[in-house]
Amino acid sequence: MYLRKSCRIKDGKRHQYWALVESYRTQRGPRQRTVAWLGEMDAAGRVGVERAAEKQPPLQGQLLEEEVEPRWVEVDVGRVRVEKVVDFGGPWLGLQLLRELKLDEFLREQLPTGKEDIPWAVMAQVLVLSRLCHPSSELNIAEHYFEQTAMADLLGVPAEKVNDDRLYRALDQLLPHKPALESHLKQRLGSLFGLDYDLFLYDVTSTYFEGQAEGNKLALHGYSRDQRGDCRQVCIGLVVTREGFPLGYEVFAGNRADVKTVKEMVETMEKRYGRANRIWVMDRGMASEANFEFLRKEGRRYLVGTARSQLKRYQQELLKPEWQKVHEGLEVQQVESPDGQEVFILCRSQARAEKEKAIQERFEERIEAGLKKLAAGCQKRGLRVAVVERRVGRLVARYSRGAGLFDIQVRSDAAGRAQLSWTQRESWRNWARLREGCYLLRSNVRDFSAEDLWKAYIQLTQAEEAFRIQKGDLNLRPVWHQRQGRVKAHILVCFLAYVLWKTLEGLCRRVGLGDEPRKVLEEIGLIRLTDVILPTRHGPEIRLRCVTTPTHYQAILLQKLKLKLPSRFPVSNYQR
Repeated sequence: MYLRKSCRIKDGKRHQYWALVESYRTQRGPRQRTVAWLGEMDAAGRVGVERAAEKQPPLQGQLLEEEVEPRWVEVDVGRVRVEKVVDFGGPWLGLQLLRELKLDEFLREQLPTGKEDIPWAVMAQVLVLSRLCHPSSELNIAEHYFEQTAMADLLGVPAEKVNDDRLYRALDQLLPHKPALESHLKQRLGSLFGLDYDLFLYDVTSTYFEGQAEGNKLALHGYSRDQRGDCRQVCIGLVVTREGFPLGYEVFAGNRADVKTVKEMVETMEKRYGRANRIWVMDRGMASEANFEFLRKEGRRYLVGTARSQLKRYQQELLKPEWQKVHEGLEVQQVESPDGQEVFILCRSQARAEKEKAIQERFEERIEAGLKKLAAGCQKRGLRVAVVERRVGRLVARYSRGAGLFDIQVRSDAAGRAQLSWTQRESWRNWARLREGCYLLRSNVRDFSAEDLWKAYIQLTQAEEAFRIQKGDLNLRPVWHQRQGRVKAHILVCFLAYVLWKTLEGLCRRVGLGDEPRKVLEEIGLIRLTDVILPTRHGPEIRLRCVTTPTHYQAILLQKLKLKLPSRFPVSNYQR
């Protein structure tokens, strides 16, 4: 129990009235109810009421006797101390974002309630907030992180009630609601930020397992974006808007090729959000004639990157001067397909050309240096042809981007010793110089200019950025769970944490704080919640649960985001 103050202006004077309030927990979260209206009270009376509510003896005599302590309680300054300093700012900010998205309401309505001691909706919030503020395992949350934060105060959950088993079961309860969660977030994000859904950006990544994950049929060896081909993995396909707000994702087997995921993902999104005249934007890993045929079949529009090998068909166009300048260092050129149903966009980047040229020259130098060293070895040691051929093969495989320049011959002399010689193909060098910095886009969108199509395609970096944040800041990888359901639930929690991340980014951008939520989360995360203990003259101690005063920069961030930081929390029995 605690005292709550209310103010009223009467006869031109301001009067303070006090009520004794009890805090209790429900399935919908912590609630308060008024136990008694106490009217106007002095400081001594309030201290007496608080001590009686906490079942402690009054400071002197009876609770409200006529002779009371002075209005000011004398404190022994020498014994003032601070206890239980915990992280407050990060979990509190995450909870504000979660409530802004009305995720707390959704979870309370959708997650089943039964005989559980702590509602699953609350435990799901613990998982998401922990993933946003301090990504770690469920075991680490239960044994260390939860008690180091103010989530017990914010969510009304005693630390001893949070254990790894309850967190694992919360994952199981959360996973079945994935489609409904994605639909809810799409509607809420759309209303908060006025999102357009005319452009869907789709990309695929992978995340690997620590352990064999033998019971998970999706955990297979495949192409690893994390350079961990030795580990089993799953693939994740993610769809985001042009602003990078996530719309949905699917989990695929670890050996699933990107090009084989397109049909399933498009149909899943259309089933969930309906068919519309939107444009699907994908990178060149999704390009195949089967996918183009599928997309065209029912009138879907697409913009897809195309393999660089296709540039050879447009060698003459690369030589033409009809390039349209998009901005400094970037040019585009639109070319009609032979059947007139598609357009191809030639793009040429100066910065990319300089980078590719430097890589090309470095590889050419290393191949030539390796060939010279190998030729010298043939003269000195009399190597056999088979040995030299193997070494040449390893050399050109290592520097494959420059291998096309060299025409290498390995022959044997009369004594059976290898003779190595090579020449350079100038025609190949000229073509390599011509295509440096160039790439090709393919689309059936006829009402966009070449510049508009390039701008739409370049927004695919939003999906790539989403994967970087989830893998880096939110620790999507590696996956320690072994069961298939738990793996999917882990990815869902990372997805929800990323939604909070993007919500904070959107709010920051709206109020002129830039688009770097990482710094905002770190700065506000420095705010702490602490117990201040005030020993009184007569022996009893007053315990105040206080939020640290924000710094100047923290106050500016809070003001810009229109967030009001609480200054005090009631001290519950489980927090002592």
